[in-house]
Amino acid sequence: MRLNVRNLFLLVTLTGAVFAASAGQITLRVADQKGNMRAQLEAANKLENLPYKIEWSEFPAAAPLAEALNAQAVDVGIIGDAPLLFAQAAGAQVKAIAVDKSDAYGPALLVKPDSPLKSAADLKGKSIATNRGSIGHFVALKALASAGLSAKDVTFRFLPPSDAKLALTQGSVDVWATWEPYTAFAETQDHLRVLVNGRGLWSGNSFLAATDTALKDKAKREAIADYLQRLSDAQVWAYKNLDTYSEKLAKIIGFPLEAAKLGFERRQSYWQPIDATTETQQQQTADFYHAQGLLPVALNVAGTFDHSFLLK
Repeated sequence: MRLNVRNLFLLVTLTGAVFAASAGQITLRVADQKGNMRAQLEAANKLENLPYKIEWSEFPAAAPLAEALNAQAVDVGIIGDAPLLFAQAAGAQVKAIAVDKSDAYGPALLVKPDSPLKSAADLKGKSIATNRGSIGHFVALKALASAGLSAKDVTFRFLPPSDAKLALTQGSVDVWATWEPYTAFAETQDHLRVLVNGRGLWSGNSFLAATDTALKDKAKREAIADYLQRLSDAQVWAYKNLDTYSEKLAKIIGFPLEAAKLGFERRQSYWQPIDATTETQQQQTADFYHAQGLLPVALNVAGTFDHSFLLK
């Protein structure tokens, strides 16, 4: 699996997803999902005058991004709480250094507009397409639990976002469990319906995670700290300049403006250092996955954070 991820990383690099931000000596290898970080930084002009280089690698979902971190193919990347746990349980030497708090609506269970399903209770006996270990997978499991159901009551098909959407629209599955910006695209372009959203089911936490190797390198650690501050500043700018940012985001991720804007606007995200509440929420997520039989061992998350990264 790791070899495949390295090959994927090389393929991404060769197809032009590498971006050199400056002519500095340090190169920070950054993993992104659907333009999330790069779009904000570019739109806010926060990639100017960098004292290091950035190599961008874009991934369609968190699972391959987590594998890239595990394979040491990248130094740092944004990743959801559940995929981070899976990576750490698999032995990935990575730590979360900051948390991006957001409204939990976006991770959602989608159905076709004419679907007879009306609530989580209607999921019994149905099929759900999602990425294994993704935030979509997590919300699907939480939705089932909220209705007194479990994974045994449904059939999961583990597919990447594009294949999962196709499976739903063609009728080979009943539900697609996904996240932003795919949720916004599905609503605005495919006219799919949100059956269950993530509010009350998901913490709303995503993380900036870095490899232990990068964190032990003094120069890279300084670059990561600088990058995090720029990322936080860019996100503040993006919400203050929503229309300008949305246009940039739409171009980078190849989504219609309406979908790109909706997906970002309703997240209402903000970066902050790791705090006790975040640790508690992450432990609850780990315990839930273990109870569901998806984490093979109980995971104590206390050692999976680096609290030394601060924000202005």
